[in-house]
Amino acid sequence: MSHIVFLLVPGVHLLDLAGPAQVFSTASDFGHHYTLSYLSEEPLVLTAQGLPLVARLEWPELGPEDLIVVPGWRAPTLAGGPAIGAASLESLRDHHARGGTVASVCAGAEALGQAGLLDGRRCTTHHDVQDELARRYPGTTVVRDVLYTADDRVVTSAGIASGIDLALHLIASRHGPAVAAQVARDMVVYARRNGHEPQASAMLRYRSHLDDTVHHAQDVLDAHFDRPLPLSALAATVGVSERTLTRLFTRATGGLTPLRYQQTLRLERAEHLISHGATVDAAARAVGFADPRMLRRLRAREH
Repeated sequence: MSHIVFLLVPGVHLLDLAGPAQVFSTASDFGHHYTLSYLSEEPLVLTAQGLPLVARLEWPELGPEDLIVVPGWRAPTLAGGPAIGAASLESLRDHHARGGTVASVCAGAEALGQAGLLDGRRCTTHHDVQDELARRYPGTTVVRDVLYTADDRVVTSAGIASGIDLALHLIASRHGPAVAAQVARDMVVYARRNGHEPQASAMLRYRSHLDDTVHHAQDVLDAHFDRPLPLSALAATVGVSERTLTRLFTRATGGLTPLRYQQTLRLERAEHLISHGATVDAAARAVGFADPRMLRRLRAREH
């Protein structure tokens, strides 16, 4: 079980907090257990939207598998934001030094900057304060036009709804992209790309739709992509005809048939194995190709 600690400051934005919290809570519903705690330097925190929140004052004992998230807050500038106590900054530094992960949403990057955790690393924040963040912490590289960055267990996001993308990224890193896609689907959000960078997996890249039948078919293919799975069997599993499944699948994924989707999953897994030293023939067998020539053809087409 991993502990997720949200460090709250006065004026915290509700969605900066609620979005990531919902992601981890939903992951817990699917059996990936997380404990969520809400800490502050004061027992009552007034949000930017006027809703008061009750927070703990004592930090729990955290380990390397745990995460601290600093949601953003409302302030005209980073320099004009709420004061963050030395004890809170020390907790951020100590957790990262012990192998833990720290994350921020929007202006929360300022807290990581004050803790010295942005020096020498890539980060991002809301576009309104990117220039100020770069000026305040010249040792960091502020990346613009992306939803989130991850650099040596320091994860930052652009702001507001992008905290959901950040949390889905962390779920995918810990439990795999299929779990992240399941959580995104349950929350009825798109598994979006990280700015100009493509997503790491087809399991997320082709999930930006709301067709339950196609999601069901993708769940089956994701779990069994390395096995023979005739269209007739897949259609029977999801309860539609082969023709209907092909039509729905192609429309939802932007042109992929179920077979092409399965081949994409196999190709991505094979490329991962090859990058870790496997031969093409061994990778082809591992991902379910009876003939390695099929993998070679797919690789040639992609490259």
